[in-house]
Amino acid sequence: MTARPAAADEGPGPTAARLTGRPVTGERRLSATLTEVTLDDGRVVMVKRGPGPGAVRAEAAGLRWLAEAGAVRTPAVHGHDRLRLVTDLVPAGRPSAGAATRFGRDLAAVHAAGAPAFGAPPPGGPEEAYIGLAPLRNAPGDDWPGWYAEHRVLPYLRRAVDDGTLRPAEAAVIERALECLPGLAGPAEPPARLHGDLWNGNVLWGADGEAWLIDPAAHGGHRETDLAMLHLFGCPHLDRVLDGYQDAAPLADGWRDRIGLHQLFPLLVHTVLFGRGYADQAVAAARSAAS
Repeated sequence: MTARPAAADEGPGPTAARLTGRPVTGERRLSATLTEVTLDDGRVVMVKRGPGPGAVRAEAAGLRWLAEAGAVRTPAVHGHDRLRLVTDLVPAGRPSAGAATRFGRDLAAVHAAGAPAFGAPPPGGPEEAYIGLAPLRNAPGDDWPGWYAEHRVLPYLRRAVDDGTLRPAEAAVIERALECLPGLAGPAEPPARLHGDLWNGNVLWGADGEAWLIDPAAHGGHRETDLAMLHLFGCPHLDRVLDGYQDAAPLADGWRDRIGLHQLFPLLVHTVLFGRGYADQAVAAARSAAS
């Protein structure tokens, strides 16, 4: 729907009313950025405040882009302004082996839907986006190893060194791994349609018995990157997720050896956001990938 611009001091309830066209009967604040809002017809929507310019627009575009693949479930987007995003609430359920297998199969279908280029933003999404609270630049490229090094690893490596979170000698270990990247990346693959921030907290197990995806940092990338992030932060029934994925779209030989390579990106993002503990993991992943 087309809506009037938000007032500067508008809260979650008025935003939900404006973007859904329904009166609001209740609000429940979940955090500084998330609020459940109940509409007069009994539906509950989620109102999320973005971390910075472009973040809300990027997330809305990412959810729509993932949904267009017609595979993995995503909450419907009711609308957004420059501050807040309004989506359906996903009623919570419990993870199951069957849902995990279906999720793996459906994730493969999302990846196979493709992207125009590595780093391509979703249609309507900004080039300057976010992954969590960290800026993320979606600059297109044709060669995955070069693009991954330039736009997914080095920006966070440089910031971590500048912030003093990563020591220069440790950064050199990661830089050496990047120099070897063309020979470590495995067979060339076309750009996949990535969720982009696929840790366990962004996979919701719904009351309908299915897995849902939220909070994407969607872009064109290598499909192994999404799977590496699931390995890094854990996922219920991960073995069944992988079984479903492999049945639908087998991964190239040696993919397990490349997990650490793909984890460099999220580990360095977390180093920038959360500090020294992730720096050690990033250096270890680089050593493992290049060994």
